[in-house]
Amino acid sequence: MKVDLACAEPAFLDLTFAGLEGVPRPGEERLANDLLRSPGGGAITAVGAARLGLSSALVSPIGTDPVGELLLGMLRKDHVRFAGRRVARTPLTVVMPADGDRAMATFDPGEEVTAAELAAVAPRAVVLSIPRLRLAPAGAHVYATVGDVDARALSGRPLPELSHVRALLVNEREAEMLTGLADPERAAQALARMAPVAVVTLAERGALATGVEGTVHIEGVPVEAVDTTGAGDLFAAAYAWADRWGEALPERLRWSVLYAALSVRVATAVAGAVSLKALLEEGVEHGLTSPVREPSAAMKEEQ
Repeated sequence: MKVDLACAEPAFLDLTFAGLEGVPRPGEERLANDLLRSPGGGAITAVGAARLGLSSALVSPIGTDPVGELLLGMLRKDHVRFAGRRVARTPLTVVMPADGDRAMATFDPGEEVTAAELAAVAPRAVVLSIPRLRLAPAGAHVYATVGDVDARALSGRPLPELSHVRALLVNEREAEMLTGLADPERAAQALARMAPVAVVTLAERGALATGVEGTVHIEGVPVEAVDTTGAGDLFAAAYAWADRWGEALPERLRWSVLYAALSVRVATAVAGAVSLKALLEEGVEHGLTSPVREPSAAMKEEQ
């Protein structure tokens, strides 16, 4: 059976120190009021997609260590199909949210998904970072992303071929590093010369997109941010969900901005990834009409 969305970015176990008054400086100790464990990295997008009703698979390697067993148990509870291989150790990130932002420290053993592993789940769509685009199965819709580390590595260098992607999804900082342009609209325009649609997220200011469907700027949704970790990953999940239902670019952005905004109100991205029912109810409050309908005959045949 095909899956609606396959996520192939490294999956982490996130350890979140909630309730910090500030991020510790060198030599300083700060007390948290809780320690939370949750799926991180590519697993956030996979969980978000599953909660929005898409069939979702995580194809990233996960360790046989206790960290990996804990992470797999969390994914099973959210009905995310694990289709990767087991390796020795699982990536792990320590997250310290404070003052509406966060600091992170990460261990990644460097295990990578293969093209064969990704193709084996026959995904209709995939989320892949720019350095992994070569792994995309033929015929799948590709949503390209880039993390902070990869954006720094690509800064000042020509980007690989992006004309085949469905959309390029980056945040404001990543867009500046990729293009050298501090103005997000100009950066989006530069990226849209390489990708059919370039989307730049603007945190609390919303998101803008430009490309073959025109230029759209969606204002942010006012919320009190507790933990912004994973908001971009959930933006990608909602964008793929809205695209799966055939929404036009303005609506894709509105749903994605809303889903990401709702997620930052609590600690950890997965705790903030609301269900489809909750998102649709919030959408009504923001003037959005549900795109969800009975699957067409063509969609049923695909399944």
